[in-house]
Amino acid sequence: MIKIELENKELLAHLNKIEKDGMTLFVMADGQFRGAFLNGTRLINQMRAQHRLGILETMILGQAMLCGALMIPTMKGREHLTYRCDTNGPAAGFSVEADSAGWVRGCLFQNHIPLEKPLESWDLSPFFGEGTVTVTRMGEGMKAPQVGTTEIVYKNIAKDLAWYFSQSEQIHTAFNTSIQFDKNGNVIGAGGMFLQHVPGAGGKSKISAQTENSGTEDKKEAEDRLIQKVENAFTAMPSIGQWFADGGNMEDVVYGLFREFKPTAVLERDVIFDCPCSAEYFADHIRHLPKAELEDIINRDPDPLEVTCHNCGSVYKISKEMLRK
Repeated sequence: MIKIELENKELLAHLNKIEKDGMTLFVMADGQFRGAFLNGTRLINQMRAQHRLGILETMILGQAMLCGALMIPTMKGREHLTYRCDTNGPAAGFSVEADSAGWVRGCLFQNHIPLEKPLESWDLSPFFGEGTVTVTRMGEGMKAPQVGTTEIVYKNIAKDLAWYFSQSEQIHTAFNTSIQFDKNGNVIGAGGMFLQHVPGAGGKSKISAQTENSGTEDKKEAEDRLIQKVENAFTAMPSIGQWFADGGNMEDVVYGLFREFKPTAVLERDVIFDCPCSAEYFADHIRHLPKAELEDIINRDPDPLEVTCHNCGSVYKISKEMLRK
């Protein structure tokens, strides 16, 4: 990737004052829930710079990018996933890739998104119509990718991804993402939280201990009550984008919101916007085109060729000499 450096001095000064990007992974309620809390302020600013996005486009792709990053904790070992939304609404959709190594990349299918009138709120539902959410996983040693698809129900990026998990993977899951702009349209805070119920995790939980002599229905009721209490705490979360914009840290939110469930941080990790593309990568793909098509490119097209990576916006100049190797 050809990294575009941020040049806005006001924005850079702000970024230097607030907590650095990162993701905290935690467990709670005797291991029955796992979660991740992400500060992605710099990630979203880098994404915006790479794709030269406007405010609306930054909000849509930014929320998708945060969700993609928050799915990294669901990966097993060396894994790569693609999170895709296809809609007949004005936004058209997006594709985001996340890797267990800690990088994410992606693009909008429509940049710039058409507006019939100025934005009056951050309700993005008018830009999403009917369509689908698809998650494709490719793990180390897998012979074929694992693919799951659900319909768009809420026209809300985080809620429709949670719906995907409940329907395709049968797991109670929640996502919350937020991006905060200043009066000049700069992204001054961005982040998200992921929370997932892990049935049967943590050995003999408090629920099982309290109901081991009760029937299955009692255990189910106790589990449902716990899930509801955790969901109530999750919905009480402040605006994450504003939280990070104001210099807040991760621990205060995790240990504050969920103190009743005794959360424990188990891992800190970096998450960045990055792309493994390169001039040689694209040149190699062109060289593997059918011989007649390759010769036509070499004889017809200008030297050097310009190739743009749709995942990160990098523009590469590929000489015809590279294609003759």
